[in-house]
Amino acid sequence: MPKKIIGLLVLAVMVAIVIIGVVKSNIAETEAIDNMALGSDVEFLPTDEGLAKGKQAPNFQLTTLDGKKVTLADYQGKKVILNFWATWCPPCRAEMPHMQTYYEEQAEQENVVILAVNLTTEDKGLAEIEDFVDEFGLEFAIPMDAKGDVGATYQTISIPTSYMIDTKGRIQHKVVGPMDISMMEQFVKKME
Repeated sequence: MPKKIIGLLVLAVMVAIVIIGVVKSNIAETEAIDNMALGSDVEFLPTDEGLAKGKQAPNFQLTTLDGKKVTLADYQGKKVILNFWATWCPPCRAEMPHMQTYYEEQAEQENVVILAVNLTTEDKGLAEIEDFVDEFGLEFAIPMDAKGDVGATYQTISIPTSYMIDTKGRIQHKVVGPMDISMMEQFVKKME
């Protein structure tokens, strides 16, 4: 009888150790996700385009999801958050509600325009993009980079990537990774 009890106790201890190990692993994984780095202001890669802090942002012309032609030059005199994204990108999905809230609550009074350029060549098709925009209730302009040229010009290696462009059309910050509202506020306040 005592051997059975000892055996059961040993088994119970082993099960408890396994459960504790799994719980610790899940906690560590959850903390890693929670601490997923928000985007960070990064250095620019050398390029012939002159893409650098303080340099004029390269102009482009794209057609928006709703069929309007837009150029970056159209927004001279405004601060521009130029964001590159795709529907399948989890950090992009996490970032979009923050962008929409910023757009609704602060963009107009801060003289900010959001251009969320969809990397169409990397995405799953027009219907998927429209569903994404509807799902998140996005009201800002969604230019479509159908050939991938603008994303390439702006060194969009990973997404989301955002550029903060000042009222004179100069690049002030490049952010790789998702932004939340407080980051947008911080970067916008640093620009003229």
